[in-house]
Amino acid sequence: MTRIGAVCSAAFLLLSACSGSGDESEAPPETSAPPPASSAMTTEEASRFLSQATFGPSEDDIDALAASGVSAWLKAEFDKPQESILQDVLIAEASGVDVGPDALAEAFWTRAILSDDQLRQRVGYSLSQIFVASFTDSQLADHPVAMANYMDIMSAGAFGNFRQTLENVTYSPAMAIFLTYLQNQKADEEGEVVPDENYAREVMQLFTIGLLELEPDGEVRLDGSGDPIETYTNDDVTELAKVFTGLSWAERGYFLGDAQTLESEYLPLVMFEEQHSPKAKSFLGTTIPPNTPGDQSIAIALDALYNHPNTPPFISRQLIQRLVTSNPSRGYVGRVAAAFRRGRFELPDGSRVGNGARGDMRAVVAAILLDPEARDPDNMTDPNFGKLREPVLRFTHWARAFGVDETDTDGAEILRNTSAPSRLAQQAYRSPSVFNFYRPGFVLPGSETAAAGLVAPELQITTGSSITGYANFMEGFILQNVSDETYVPDYSAEIALADDAAALVDHLDRILTYGTLRDESRSRIIQAVNSIQGDQENRVEAAILMMMTSADYIVQR
Repeated sequence: MTRIGAVCSAAFLLLSACSGSGDESEAPPETSAPPPASSAMTTEEASRFLSQATFGPSEDDIDALAASGVSAWLKAEFDKPQESILQDVLIAEASGVDVGPDALAEAFWTRAILSDDQLRQRVGYSLSQIFVASFTDSQLADHPVAMANYMDIMSAGAFGNFRQTLENVTYSPAMAIFLTYLQNQKADEEGEVVPDENYAREVMQLFTIGLLELEPDGEVRLDGSGDPIETYTNDDVTELAKVFTGLSWAERGYFLGDAQTLESEYLPLVMFEEQHSPKAKSFLGTTIPPNTPGDQSIAIALDALYNHPNTPPFISRQLIQRLVTSNPSRGYVGRVAAAFRRGRFELPDGSRVGNGARGDMRAVVAAILLDPEARDPDNMTDPNFGKLREPVLRFTHWARAFGVDETDTDGAEILRNTSAPSRLAQQAYRSPSVFNFYRPGFVLPGSETAAAGLVAPELQITTGSSITGYANFMEGFILQNVSDETYVPDYSAEIALADDAAALVDHLDRILTYGTLRDESRSRIIQAVNSIQGDQENRVEAAILMMMTSADYIVQR
């Protein structure tokens, strides 16, 4: 049997054995929360924490966290400076390099895999799936500098204040292009020109308050008839659309036309008062008086959305879904939403993060990662807890776990766009629409998760084609068939264990599945590895491929 054939056959054995999803009976009623997380961590606990908080841990990362404790780790991450993609792009532009979407794809992979500010990068990526701007828009693809700036806005927002992020997004050229409010004009007297409503709708529906009124813990509020209460009406959209009129490129003397300077691609949009609607604007119980200046109108509108009672639970739930679990309890959402409102959170060592201002993201992130439900070891065997690992995160985990230190996509062009089901079915900043790759409330019809009343967002891009595509995609990189110059792993630690299949699998279990590999899976992988004779590297690659295509790995708990 060929080397590739041996690996594929072994992987098929494991995939066949791990296809079951376990008992997904209805979750029991919520009880009192487990005790809060402590600063101390075992290596398995550290591996699990880093799987939620980074683009994937290496063995050194795991050992470092176990030694320092989670409080020290979080404070160190919050203190790290942001690594700017925009600065890299501007340097490339100055040197004459033609920067486009491919270069920004490379920039994302490089930041995700090699950046030291891992928590910031991971949370920024999570925010980018709420505040979606995508290269699938052909006009935005023509403005890569604007998109580089937008990627930095997401990373800055990871540890900033939500209100500032909301403002940065609103004045971002990238978002204005994507949601078509760049050069949005006030209505004319004849009624032939009306303000574009795209951003007004999506800033409410997707970026702040959602469609339905929520309790502080995220539960949908009901009216006297037992029906959900909508948060806004079409009149609110029409009125709010007036607010987002008059914005155009910076460093221009006139309203219409394209950007004239490189700086205008990344500088915040500016207000052209003559194009801003002077009319009164009434929405969500807020009224902006007539003739209020444009920037002031926007500030009032954003304050109203930021201070809306829906915003803390709506945003908190989605961030929990992106980092920890698809189906957080009401208590979990409520505790994180409370941290959003308070703007501070007490770490296990007694110190505090957050400055006490509503929407301080450091408090929100700490509350998500250190919540008792996130850290409860019993949840590692609970079929109702956890999430599917996004394909992007599976790939970055492999690269980080096995020491990839060169991320030039010239030698791995497949990484310039991994959106196809035959690849990863996902590429950062290339979601098919403003609704992200998958909806936070997605339920797969006819599935066990649906029968259990659970949502599973990532299943929306999980198909027969994408499952096979992911396995083939990872096989190419794990077996080093993509390039011999870039994305090259260092398997030296694993090769040292290759002759002892059990020790090798236990080592991979610690790094990839934080000690949760099922006995059945472990036995089958060991058996498959032992069937491969002679070549130590072949044995290692087979074990890694089988681990990373197993249900034990695909489901993050």
